[in-house]
Amino acid sequence: MYVRHVGIWLGPIVFGVFWLISSLGLLELTDGMKVMALAAWMVIWWVSEAVPIPVTALLPIVIFPLMGIFDMKGATLPYADPVIYLFMGGFIIALAMEKNKLHQRIALNLIRVTGTKANGIIGGFYLATAFLSMWISNTATAVMMLPIAMSIVQLILAANRDMVHHQGFVHFSFTLMLGIAYAANIGGVITLIGTPPNVVLVGLMQQFYGVSLDFNRWLLIGLPVGGVMLLIMYVFLVRVLYPNRLGQIAGSDQVIQDQLRDLGPISKAEVRVSLVLVGTALCWILREPLNLLFQTNLLNDTIIAMTGGICMFLVPAGVGTDAKLLDWKSMKELPWGILLLFGGGMSLAKGMEAAGIIQAIGAYVAGTSTISLAWLILGLILVCLFLTELMSNVALVTIFLPVVFGIADGMGEEVLPFVIPITMASSFAFMLPISTPPNAILFSSGLISIKEMMKVGIWLNLVAVLVLWLVSLSLVRWVF
Repeated sequence: MYVRHVGIWLGPIVFGVFWLISSLGLLELTDGMKVMALAAWMVIWWVSEAVPIPVTALLPIVIFPLMGIFDMKGATLPYADPVIYLFMGGFIIALAMEKNKLHQRIALNLIRVTGTKANGIIGGFYLATAFLSMWISNTATAVMMLPIAMSIVQLILAANRDMVHHQGFVHFSFTLMLGIAYAANIGGVITLIGTPPNVVLVGLMQQFYGVSLDFNRWLLIGLPVGGVMLLIMYVFLVRVLYPNRLGQIAGSDQVIQDQLRDLGPISKAEVRVSLVLVGTALCWILREPLNLLFQTNLLNDTIIAMTGGICMFLVPAGVGTDAKLLDWKSMKELPWGILLLFGGGMSLAKGMEAAGIIQAIGAYVAGTSTISLAWLILGLILVCLFLTELMSNVALVTIFLPVVFGIADGMGEEVLPFVIPITMASSFAFMLPISTPPNAILFSSGLISIKEMMKVGIWLNLVAVLVLWLVSLSLVRWVF
């Protein structure tokens, strides 16, 4: 609370100091200084969360025209960027999955397949969480998986009350809860729409370089990175640090069966949502072949996403009424604030580019840096990953990526080996409950301590840095 109170005044005060220095004649107030003043204000409010994060993202609409950086049209144009509608389409599809409970059926069936041994149950939860997080919000995924996981824990206690202090049970509960949070974070990096920082990168690449990062090529990087991190996380938690040695857990399959029975037989609505989801994903993956087939370049990821989203309002739910798979009432659950955050971030980045800040940073680094390319990338990944423990990953990449663009351009290097691993690093926050919503949600179970989370998280952070560094030097260059 104290940080918020300080932040709400500190942001505009820092902004005003730039103008005061200029009015005293101590420093020329260039366009670059004006944009940096606004950036400082926004960073302070984002880090302190003095006001809701999306509200901070609205500042460029007011400040840029007043400072003469852009007119109102130029300041607001990034808020209507096609990338924002790509993510909106993904959100709408996710809402339809949640409204019709398709996500629960997918999760429960994935868990059922992995068996009833303790480690198998844990692995099943990890896989189900990561898979769902590829398509729907990692926050929604964590919220859904927590009660299912808690029911498994309560089942074990109901069968044996003495188990509550058994080290194996403590390890089982801890790794189950913590791993679900981590799997939600990891799953989001696998697809282009899995987590907001990915979409921020897509928008900035289009804005700065006119380069379109397509769904299927991202998947070629996201799947190996996500798969390797998920496997390392599982081995590290379940086999190395916290082995439970519980073996078969009697009755756990009954919990899953009861949950599935409560869902009832698969409904027509679930089938139809599945068809729209699969059709959308196939169009994303086969976009280029489809464009070649129809001899056009009109088909892009945004059109595909919005088409899938619109279909959710058109396809009948099949319940004997005129109800559709999704209604407008459900759209109140769509995270509109995230879309505003994208727009504000891209407007700020556009201002930094127009004022020459990014080019100046790149030229400075190119002229003074003697560090090798590989070590520079490693350092940037390390900085991004540990900063994301303390601030919103979307806000971080919004601020950080344009600076990295300048560094790469100044060195005359390809930009994607820099920015793809850095963007992924922003989602790999494993140390603190405040780092990501899944961390906070699973921490609320009461089965995770901050001390233990930090103990595990620091090692997984370092592993993630190494994995992303190797991916930057190899896989990113091969795919792009």
